[in-house]
Amino acid sequence: MPITITDVAKEAGVSTSTVSKVLNNWTTISPATTKRVHQAIEKLNYIPNARAVSFARQSTKNIVFLTYLEKDSAYVNPHMFDIMCGAYSEISKNGFTMTLQDVSKDTAKGETISYLLSTKSCDGLIIHGSAISPHIAEAIIKQNFPHIIIGHPGFESRLCWVDTNHALAGQLAAQHMIEHGYSSLAFIGGQKTDELSFQRQKGFLGTMYQYGYQVPEDKVIYTTSTVDEGFEATKHLLSQPNRPRGIVCENNTLAIGSMKAIEQAGLSLPDDIAFLTFDAYPYSNIIDPKPTVIDIDVFDMGAQAGSMMIRKLENPSLLVQSFTTIPVIHSGQTT
Repeated sequence: MPITITDVAKEAGVSTSTVSKVLNNWTTISPATTKRVHQAIEKLNYIPNARAVSFARQSTKNIVFLTYLEKDSAYVNPHMFDIMCGAYSEISKNGFTMTLQDVSKDTAKGETISYLLSTKSCDGLIIHGSAISPHIAEAIIKQNFPHIIIGHPGFESRLCWVDTNHALAGQLAAQHMIEHGYSSLAFIGGQKTDELSFQRQKGFLGTMYQYGYQVPEDKVIYTTSTVDEGFEATKHLLSQPNRPRGIVCENNTLAIGSMKAIEQAGLSLPDDIAFLTFDAYPYSNIIDPKPTVIDIDVFDMGAQAGSMMIRKLENPSLLVQSFTTIPVIHSGQTT
C-alpha cells in the first residue's frame, strides 16, 4: 500500500496541510517543524506526486482572486461578488481560470501570499483592497509578480491598481442636490478612517463649498455604518432647530436607518426633506420610496481589473494606476 501525505503527517505529529506547506517551501513553517517533516518523509520513503509539484511551478493559466472571506462578508462587503464576476468574465475570455483564495485564516503575516509566490501556483493575482497591506505589497513588488489591486491600496507604492473615483461620486451628489434646489444639506458617513467614505465626503463637501454653500460641522455625522446608527444620526439631524433640507447617506445600510427615521418623523419625501444615497446594491431597491442614487458599476470595475491583468501578463513591466469606472446618477423619488 503506497505511503500517503496523511502517513507522513501522522509520523511527524503535524497536520496534512503543514506537510503540504513544507513540500511547497512555505517560509512561515518553523525550521524545527520543517526538519521533523523531512525526517518523516525519509523514514517512510514518501515520494510526492512529482507531476503535481512540477505543475505548480509552471504556467498554470490560473489567476488567484485574493480576499477576506470571513463570516458575514457578503453583508460587510456586498460588492465583492460582482467584482469577482466582472474579473472572471474578462480573464475567462483569454483561456484563464480564476481561483478564490481566503486570507482571513492566515496564522502568520502574509502566509498565503508567501505560498502563492514561492510555489508559483498561479500566473497572476487580483487582490481585493481589503486584503492588501504594505507587507504583501513589498513581497509582490520584490518578485515583480503580475498583479492588480481592486481599489487604491491606501498608501504610496509601485503596486498596480484600478479604482473608481469616489470623490467624483461625492461631487455628483452635491451637484444633483444643488441643481434641484437643495442647499441646506447634511452628510451621514462611515468612520473617519474609512477611505471610501472619506473620499465621497471630501468630494461632496468640496463641491458644496465651490458653489458657495457651507455644510456646518454639526451636519456631518460619522458612524460605523449600521442601520441603527443611520436611524439615530437622522433622528438627531431632524431634531435640530435648523434641520437640513436634504440628507446624503454614504451607503445603503445607513440609508435604510435614515429612511426609517424620516418616516417615523412623519415627513414627506421629497416635499419636506430630500434624500440621496450611494450604490444601487444591495438595499436601495427595497427602500420605499425609491431613492435617488449615485451608483458605481462594480461589475465593470472587476472587468477592468481582469482586462488589466491580461495586459500585465503580456507586458510585466506595465504600471497601471488608474481610476476606471465612472459613477452615474439614478434619479428616484426622493429628490
